[in-house]
Amino acid sequence: MAAKLTISCAISLFLMFFIQSSNAANFNVLSFGAKPDGRTDSTLAFLKSWAAACSSAQASAIVVPAGRYLIKNAVFRGPCKSRITVQIKGTLVAPADYRALAKSDRWIFFVTVDRLSIIGGTLDGKGAGFWACRNSGKSCPAGTRSITINSAKNVMVSGLTSINSQLSHLVISSSNNVIVRNVKLVAPATSPNTDGIHVETSTGVTITGSTIQTGDDCISIGRGTRNLYMSGIKCGPGHGVSIGSLGKEFNEDGVENVTLTNSVFTESDNGVRIKSWARASRSFVRNVFFQNIIMNNVKNPILIDQNYCPGNQGCPHQASGVKISQVTYRNIQGTSSTANAVVFDCSPSNPCRGIRLQDIKLTYMNKAATASCKNIGGTSGGVLMPKSCL
Repeated sequence: MAAKLTISCAISLFLMFFIQSSNAANFNVLSFGAKPDGRTDSTLAFLKSWAAACSSAQASAIVVPAGRYLIKNAVFRGPCKSRITVQIKGTLVAPADYRALAKSDRWIFFVTVDRLSIIGGTLDGKGAGFWACRNSGKSCPAGTRSITINSAKNVMVSGLTSINSQLSHLVISSSNNVIVRNVKLVAPATSPNTDGIHVETSTGVTITGSTIQTGDDCISIGRGTRNLYMSGIKCGPGHGVSIGSLGKEFNEDGVENVTLTNSVFTESDNGVRIKSWARASRSFVRNVFFQNIIMNNVKNPILIDQNYCPGNQGCPHQASGVKISQVTYRNIQGTSSTANAVVFDCSPSNPCRGIRLQDIKLTYMNKAATASCKNIGGTSGGVLMPKSCL
C-alpha cells in the first residue's frame, strides 16, 4: 500500500512540474556574467541568476546554455516566491584542484526550496585528485558531495548526468516529495565512497529509470527514510542498493516502507543489502520489498549483515539493536559470483522477523548457489534456488 501511495504522489508531482505557466520568466546565466569556457569562475553569475529567479513572483526558469562552466561551492537558498526550473544544457565543472572545494562538504547545494525542478545537464566533480589523496594515506580534506537537496519539498531531478564526484553524487536529506528520474551517475569502481544517491531523513522519494556505476553504493538508504520507491535501476559496478549502515547511534531513527522493483545488478559487490552496526540502538528496518530483480555475476546478491564493525572500533563483542522485520524478497534471479548467494546474518539479541522468500533462482557456476541463516524467522514459497534456510 505504501508503494502504491508513493507512485501516486510521484505521478501527481510529475504533472505539476510540467504544467508550466505561459508567463514564466527566464534568467539566462550568460546575462549575469557566466562564461562557458570552463576556466572563468562563474559561481557569482549563477548565484545572481538564482537570486533573480527566487525573488520573482512568476514561475521562472534559470537557463544554462551549452558550454562548460567553472563553479566553486555554490549555495542556492530558498524559500523562493514561486516555482523554479533549472534548465541545464551545458556542464558544470568543479575546480581541478580538489582543495578548492575543501571549505564545504557540498559543491552544489539547494536548501529550503519548494517546487524546484533540475532538468538535464552534466556535473563534472573532477574527483580523481581527491581519490588519489585518499588512497595515498596522506592528510586530505573530508571531501565534497556533488549535489545536495536539503530541507526541500516538491523537487524533481530529471536527465542529469554526474561524473567523477569526490564523494556521493546526489544527496537527498530532510526533504519531502522528491523525484529522481533518468539520471546517470558514473565514477570508477575503485573510487572510494562515491555513492550514487544517498537518501536520509526524507519522506516520499521516488527514483526511477536511472543508471548508476560507482565505487560505493549505487543507492544508500540512511536513517529516517520513509516511503522510498525505486524502479528501473541499473546498478554496477558498485556496492548495490543498501539500507544502512544503521544503528551507529543509540537513538537513531529507522527506515520503513521501501520498495525496489524491476531492476538489474551487474558485477556489483552486493545486490540488495541491509546492514547495521553491532552495537546497541533503538533503530529499525520494516516493510521492505525487493522484487523483480536480475543479478548478473553479483558477489552478494541477497545480504543482511548485522555485524558491521569497521576497524573493530566501538562495537566488538556487542550485538545490533536494530530490529529488522517484514522484508520480502520476490522473483530475484540470476547469477552469483560467490557460492553463498543468500546470507542472513542477523542480530542474536534482536533476530530478524517476518522475512519472506518467494521465487528465488540464483546460481553459481551453473549450479544452485547456497544460503546461510543466523538468528532469523520467516517463511518461503515458490521456486527456491538456493534451498531456503529459513
